[in-house]
Amino acid sequence: MLRGGCFCRAVRYEIDAEPTNQTICHCTMCRHAAGAPSVAWFSVPPKSVRFVAGEPQRFKSSEHATRSFCPECGTTLTYQSTRTPGDLDITTCSLDEPGQAAPKDHTFVRSKLSWVMLADGLPAYPTTRSAGL
Repeated sequence: MLRGGCFCRAVRYEIDAEPTNQTICHCTMCRHAAGAPSVAWFSVPPKSVRFVAGEPQRFKSSEHATRSFCPECGTTLTYQSTRTPGDLDITTCSLDEPGQAAPKDHTFVRSKLSWVMLADGLPAYPTTRSAGL
């Protein structure tokens, strides 16, 4: 069981699934949404996520994507795309134990900030991992 939530603990969740698609995303939209140089994410089936305290606020960040955050403290929590309805992406660092879903690659590195250096040895994809190296 994975457990996590926002910074102020107003929103808490539990996940009854193994994480997949663990990545660090460098796309412009993730950077702007989180106010960070990149965002670590992992995927789980949407039905495996249960909010046990509070409810995140949701907004449509593009024609195909909905993101959520804590309405109290603003912590970025989820991303869901209509292009991959079987996946709900959760911010890795909103987990109580982020090591349970450690990143396995970098995606959208073509959008990476010039002052960010990748030195962790993980695969790095220009866009999505399905687009290849």
